[in-house]
Amino acid sequence: MEEDELCFPKLNTSCRKIKRPNLEATLIYNLLSCITLLTVVLNLLVIISIYHFRQLHTTTNLLVLSLAVSDFIVGFLQMPVEILLFQGCWILGDFVCVVNSFLACLIISASIGNMVLISVDCYVAICEPMFYSTKVTLKRVQLCICLCWIFSAFHSSWFLRDFLKQPGRYSSCYGECVVLINYVEGAFDFVVTFVGPFSIIIVLYMRVFMVAVSQARAMRTQNAVVLLQHSRTITAKKSEMKAARTLGIVVVVFLLCSCPYYFLTVVAENTTLEASSTASVIWLLYLNSSLNPAIYAFFYPWFRKSVKRIVTLQTLKPGSSDANIM
Repeated sequence: MEEDELCFPKLNTSCRKIKRPNLEATLIYNLLSCITLLTVVLNLLVIISIYHFRQLHTTTNLLVLSLAVSDFIVGFLQMPVEILLFQGCWILGDFVCVVNSFLACLIISASIGNMVLISVDCYVAICEPMFYSTKVTLKRVQLCICLCWIFSAFHSSWFLRDFLKQPGRYSSCYGECVVLINYVEGAFDFVVTFVGPFSIIIVLYMRVFMVAVSQARAMRTQNAVVLLQHSRTITAKKSEMKAARTLGIVVVVFLLCSCPYYFLTVVAENTTLEASSTASVIWLLYLNSSLNPAIYAFFYPWFRKSVKRIVTLQTLKPGSSDANIM
């Protein structure tokens, strides 16, 4: 074997590089780098917007902030590591391999938990608007977010317990970072982080959709006087429905991006998750972190206004946090 084919030329146990044509390698590398940069910048703008402007300190936006934090970590830490694995060589050592695998599992679990919380928030806002202010408070939402991240950390620790105890135990050559998932653990993870949460999400959004249809029919049957008397209520309902639609799109996009990954983890009795062989599936999962802020930019006027103020450095002025951007 020629030395230029090895990840570590001076080691006989070294893994082999993935050979690609130069043009293809350059195009893919540039594309992945652009996606990574876009993911970091857009999610950072979401975080700064919600954190800085007091008008955005709502329960719903707090959930969006938690999701943006997980997406930012994906762009800032996970995506660059995947780019380093472009040639199929792991050069960062076993310890970083463990940390990277743990973070990947943690972020995926936390993102799914945030999706469930967002769906519950939409359900209460649309289906039980009279009780929303009493049931959904900032303290309760903060507690739910903390529990979501804590549960994700515990789940990731249990799921990777053997790998955490003995890093590199599944590597067949030097220069690999692989995680071996057996059938039982893969099936359990599939139920806990995919089937269960998304069953809840689908049921809640079906209920939201039914209520939305009934509200739309009720609005069409009202006469002009009633519409005038309740114009503020109707406007509020339209705003809530628009927010629910936007967050529903976020959930659907996440479902589409994560389906191939979960299918891969349970398709066989023992599935080896290796970046060199599953890069497209992993990048599709990570791509969702780029799409979420893009969805906000397209559907949320407040996000576009806040980005404009951030880019023009208006947020550095005194009292800028009290600006009206809704």
